[in-house]
Amino acid sequence: MAIQAHESTERRQPDDPRERILSAAGCEFAERGYDAATIRDICAAAAVNIAAVNYYFGDKRRLYIESVKHAHESRVRQVPLPEWDSSVPAERRLHDFVDNMLERMLGLGQPPWQVRLMMREVLQPTEACRELVEDYIRPHFAVLVAILDDLAGGRLTQPELRRVALSIIGQCFLYRAAGDVVGMLVPADEIERLHTPPRLAEHVTRYALAALGRAAPLTGGGAGVSSQDVVA
Repeated sequence: MAIQAHESTERRQPDDPRERILSAAGCEFAERGYDAATIRDICAAAAVNIAAVNYYFGDKRRLYIESVKHAHESRVRQVPLPEWDSSVPAERRLHDFVDNMLERMLGLGQPPWQVRLMMREVLQPTEACRELVEDYIRPHFAVLVAILDDLAGGRLTQPELRRVALSIIGQCFLYRAAGDVVGMLVPADEIERLHTPPRLAEHVTRYALAALGRAAPLTGGGAGVSSQDVVA
């Protein structure tokens, strides 16, 4: 009930009709999928005339694409990628990047429809996924690859760097895509202590640095590692 109230409140917030439609559409598409969601229900939730969808977006297909992009843009505004100057070590940049990615994916304390909609699109991609990748995901992926290149000191080829980057993303993605399964495998107290975005970021970063030869092998003590230890 609390989640529903949170989402309903967010729907009422935007003053701009286009923003109201995007927020309402995002909730509907995330909950029901593209085929089951209807323009009538979306317009009712957004408190606009049905003709408004055609005016602002042209058709349902374009509304869906813009809703997916709107969901991602909202997450970026809520959890922006840090800006680093030239003095920030690559280890710190990697930790910050991973922490940012986990915060966005897990969506803790934020309206859940945004992450649900993007997850639906990633797992069952449509043409919206291609636009999302080209406009948003590819530039972020390039940032991660560049950080890893700095850490590797030129020892790895671009294909190798991309595989390492995808391995890091895959670790983070698991906690979102298979969160229920993780909860069946891991004791509840361990999840509460160690599966928060900051603690997971420390683990994934330490794991990646060890793989790149920039940190000691994972021989113990990882549960208590701090962000300061990660970039030491």
